[in-house]
Amino acid sequence: MSSAPVIILVEPQMGENIGAAARAMLNFGLTDLRLVKPRDGWPNERAVAMASKADKVLDGVRVFETTADAIADLQTVYATTARGRDAIKKILTPNAAAAELREAANTRVATGILFGKESVGLSINDVTLADSIISVPLNPDFSSINLAQAVLLVGYEWFQTADDTPPSWILNEERPATKEELGHLLARIERELNNHGYFDPIPTRKNVILRNMRSMFHRLGLVESDVRAFQGIIKGLSMTPKDKNNDDNNP
Repeated sequence: MSSAPVIILVEPQMGENIGAAARAMLNFGLTDLRLVKPRDGWPNERAVAMASKADKVLDGVRVFETTADAIADLQTVYATTARGRDAIKKILTPNAAAAELREAANTRVATGILFGKESVGLSINDVTLADSIISVPLNPDFSSINLAQAVLLVGYEWFQTADDTPPSWILNEERPATKEELGHLLARIERELNNHGYFDPIPTRKNVILRNMRSMFHRLGLVESDVRAFQGIIKGLSMTPKDKNNDDNNP
């Protein structure tokens, strides 16, 4: 059983941002939220409204007077900041930090991540308390993200380190068409093309055209309903107006 990192918001200024951060946390399985001197106090009704039922996070919030108190029981702490120039620290991307956090959690090392106030971020004194810095690669011409966005971004990277969702899948997946079904479809296409004189101008090219067509259809990876749809399209294209009227009157 692994231990997820603690999220510590240092001097958050708005209840709405605390609630949004809590919501982002629960999206990614993070539930331990600590606050250091929240400006508007705690509990905060605006945080509850913005959290959108992330009660599991808000009900367990702990409030501390100093950052040192908030991280006292932790063994490894990361600071999210772009202000690391005055401290000699290892700097990691959120992805790299998440990998370290997962490894630490799997060995029962207690970890935490510091996030600063909305207006100025973490102070250099807070950064000094951390072991490493998390720095988010952003557009250098516009690198400002809000508190909840920062929590969501780091939380996402943490969650991905243990997520086994496949990179892609087919919605409402059906069984692949059988070769027999494809064979009937291709035979019908050939028959209709013959009936409409498609090959007449270039009869010597018929075999090449059919071979290319077969190759194309086999590459498409058609499912059962695709074949039925093509059969319906061919039927519609091959019907005369009289046939269509009879078909409409006999559903």
